[in-house]
Parts: sequence; C-alpha cells; structure tokens
Amino acid sequence: MRLALFSAAALLASATAAMAAPASVTVSIAPDLQKTFEKTYGIREAEELTADLQATVEKTLARAGAHDGARIELTLTDVKPNRPTFKQLGDKPGLSMQSFGVGGAAITGRIVAADGSEKPLSYHWYETDIRQASNNWVWSDAEWTFDRFARKLARDGEIAQR
Repeated sequence: MRLALFSAAALLASATAAMAAPASVTVSIAPDLQKTFEKTYGIREAEELTADLQATVEKTLARAGAHDGARIELTLTDVKPNRPTFKQLGDKPGLSMQSFGVGGAAITGRIVAADGSEKPLSYHWYETDIRQASNNWVWSDAEWTFDRFARKLARDGEIAQR
C-alpha cells in the first residue's frame, strides 16, 4: 500500500514538473552598443556575445528549475573587452594581443511571468583591478558578468544596479 502511494505521488510530481516549460530567453543589443560593435569591436563579436549570454542564462535557469514558463527579455547595454577584438587588431596595426585591460558588461531587461506580471532586471559588473586582467582572453570579464547574472537570476535574487 505504501509503495503504491509513493509511486502515485512520484508520478504526479513528475507530471507536474513536465508540464512546466523552461523559461524562454531572448537577447538583444542596445542601439548605442550596436553602433560600437559596427565601428569598433566587429559584428561577429556581437553575435557571439548575445549567443553566449542567452545560452548561459538558459542553462543556468534550466538546471535550477527557476522561472519556468516565464519569458526573459534581456538587452546587452554595454561590454568592455579584456583584449583587442579581431576588428580592432585589423584597424590598428600597432595593436597586439598582448595588450590587455579591464572589461565587463551591463545587462538590462525584464521577466514576464506566466501570469503576465513583470519584473525589471538590471545588472552590471566591471573588473576594477588591472592585475586580474593579464591572463584573460578577449571577453573573459563579460562572460564572468553573464555567469554571475545568470546565477543570481536562478536564485531569484534581486538583480539591481550594483
């Protein structure tokens, strides 16, 4: 009897979990940042960063089971590379991949829950210590920002301006 009750409860729990769809995530680029990509960083970089932000948030939310059924709309409003991008290297012949600096990113957006309620999102992080940047690749600090943002969002923590 206990086994049958336990089996029924487990079946009901798995059916409920299966009905909840994972959060859908969309990422766009702010118009000013789009101009920066076109003029300075390169369009290829914009595509890679938006895909990385979307994948990072989707994986983290799915793993945590957070915001199921919600629509998460994100806008990448600023990024700073740690090293020169391919376009920057081509535009400035004296520039080297050995050049480095502090980077980071800024993200805004909103969560639209399944019930239609909305919650604004805003997060940014930039490295402040140049000593941390010497071993990084082009977008290390931006990716670090994406990871931190996704983890906070998955914990349903307050994502507010820092």
